[in-house]
Amino acid sequence: MTRQTHVKNPYRGTDQSDRFGVLRPSTEAEAVTQLLDLCPAHQPTAMTSVPALAEQAGVAALWVKDERTRMGLGSFKALGAAYCIARDAAAVRAAQSDVSWEETLKGRAYVTASAGNHGLSLAAGARLFGAKAVIYLAETVPEPFAERLRGIGAEVVRAGHDYEASMAAAASAAETSDLELLSDSSWPGYTDRPYHVMEGYTQMAYEAVAQLEEAPSHILLQAGVGGLAAAVAAYARRAWGDVPQIIVVEPEHARALIGSIEAGTFTETPGPVSEMGRLDCKAPSMVALAGLAHDADVFVTITEEQAADGAAVLAQHGLETTASGGAGLAALLAGVEGVGREARVLCILSEGPEDG
Repeated sequence: MTRQTHVKNPYRGTDQSDRFGVLRPSTEAEAVTQLLDLCPAHQPTAMTSVPALAEQAGVAALWVKDERTRMGLGSFKALGAAYCIARDAAAVRAAQSDVSWEETLKGRAYVTASAGNHGLSLAAGARLFGAKAVIYLAETVPEPFAERLRGIGAEVVRAGHDYEASMAAAASAAETSDLELLSDSSWPGYTDRPYHVMEGYTQMAYEAVAQLEEAPSHILLQAGVGGLAAAVAAYARRAWGDVPQIIVVEPEHARALIGSIEAGTFTETPGPVSEMGRLDCKAPSMVALAGLAHDADVFVTITEEQAADGAAVLAQHGLETTASGGAGLAALLAGVEGVGREARVLCILSEGPEDG
């Protein structure tokens, strides 16, 4: 099969602040690590070399950063909202050192929309510091995610047919109540919270740099609103400079980043519902878009069939995940222009299987 879209980034390495905004992702991973070290559940996730899968993909080497065990929540998103809430708790503790960590944020309530994993991170972080979590889910989000959220104390509200509709409902709730909006996406007028959510994601790249003896030649990063991809890309550029070719992978039904790069401005790109549910975002995060316009080399899409086929192959290699969690690897298996036999590739397995 061939790629639906393969777009070389014309803005790579240039200042496009007038076009995409001045705020790009943080690379301050050391601050993230210092705060995460206070959490007993925090441990670095594994970096796995998979020679058999590399051979199947037709590349020289393949490393997989496996986020399925991240802080017991099964996804990289454990690093995001929970980290942002931990920053709030640390600020309170700095002013009131006699308050216990468990009651630091008592009386506060956070709200967000989620396709599952961001909500789990927010709910876990809120529970850890005594806050309340309210999670808005679209009708299309599987009920097992809602059950997991309720299981860790979150209030779940169903609203809208897709992520964008549930996000609008969550934002509206924040405007008309004492709920604090904590989204993993950003837009004009709302950047501070998502900036720090993405800052938490840099922990993945920080660990990857420490775990690899050499820079990869290529990094494939799946993207929905773009938070994971932009955070990892920003830190990879800090650590490895221009060495890796950074390739961003989106569903063909959700071309939020590619559409914006092609248009040269923030653009919403409507389309059918994708089975890559966590990546099925029709509008990019503004901060992520600005970062990837600077740091990414290429943007590609994969089809629904390629994502499903890729997930099946990954399962055969003991890397069980969803179509969303394995999208970067699925793109590699399907073939990406410019990634050849000599490539040494880094991918992220961003979540475990839905029934895991």
